[in-house]
Amino acid sequence: MDFGLFDLLQLLGALVVISFLLILLTAHLSASKMVGFRRHEKEKYFLTEEGKREEFPFLQTPHSRELTVVVPSYNEQLRLPVMMEEAMEYLENRQKQQSSFTYEVIVVDDGSKDKTTEVALGYTKRYGASKVRVLTLVKNRGKGGAVMMGTLSSRGKLILMADADGATKFPDLEKVEAALQDIKPKPENMAISCGSRAHLEKESVAQRSAFRTFLMYGFHFLVWFFCVRGIRDTQCGFKLFTREAALKTFSILHVERWAFDVELLYIAQCLKIPIAEVAVNWTEIEGSKLVPFWSWLQMGRDLVFIRLRYLTGVWKLQSQKKAD
Repeated sequence: MDFGLFDLLQLLGALVVISFLLILLTAHLSASKMVGFRRHEKEKYFLTEEGKREEFPFLQTPHSRELTVVVPSYNEQLRLPVMMEEAMEYLENRQKQQSSFTYEVIVVDDGSKDKTTEVALGYTKRYGASKVRVLTLVKNRGKGGAVMMGTLSSRGKLILMADADGATKFPDLEKVEAALQDIKPKPENMAISCGSRAHLEKESVAQRSAFRTFLMYGFHFLVWFFCVRGIRDTQCGFKLFTREAALKTFSILHVERWAFDVELLYIAQCLKIPIAEVAVNWTEIEGSKLVPFWSWLQMGRDLVFIRLRYLTGVWKLQSQKKAD
């Protein structure tokens, strides 16, 4: 029996349809519920400088600080002090210059196996628990889960996520703040300002291998095609939220690992929350937890699943009512 071109095209078409249905089924069956609000009993408390245990507030309550800095940390006992020294120096100097400026730093130990919590508690003892609090997660949840838990425990009118490696210099906070103010948030006071490394792309391409460059551009295409458009760098770990925007987006978030930034911005764009993108200084720091091939593969899978799960209604753009 002859097997012509038309038959071949039919077979390929059938394979494409079957593959798509399998991906859709996998996305549906593996979809997690909104797990971010579930806290272990131990995760509800922080230690004061005297070693007393006190309960974290909830994001739903009114703010009592101008700024919260959330620092997700996994096995960061070596890199965290460098970042914290720079951050605390900047924040303390700013408070001296602006008497109305108040802040807190929440270091979220994401189930570390080293002494990250002990190192962070050293800053609580040094500056007081009113300024530095440590949230130690019982088990590793991923960077997105750590940022989420820290954000939900914050007191700031503005909430900044900043990486523990100190790759972005802290004075650039003023740039992202200015961009946030320029947005002119809607009456609900929702706005997000993203630090961006897009202006450094040419330089980074020159320093990377061809394979890593291919992965980078492939990831950018998937982000643009499936989820977020108009934001050149979705992955920079220096993002500033109004309290209202943080509550709206983080209370919907599902992805807890590397692609969580993309889901956050996808949620924000779907809800028409204004987003600014501003260039920041950035330096690559040794000790990254990102494993080039496998992490990019996981993120690529998550991008496809994010779009499919919202498209099919498995995930919905609505918040849970109250944190547990």
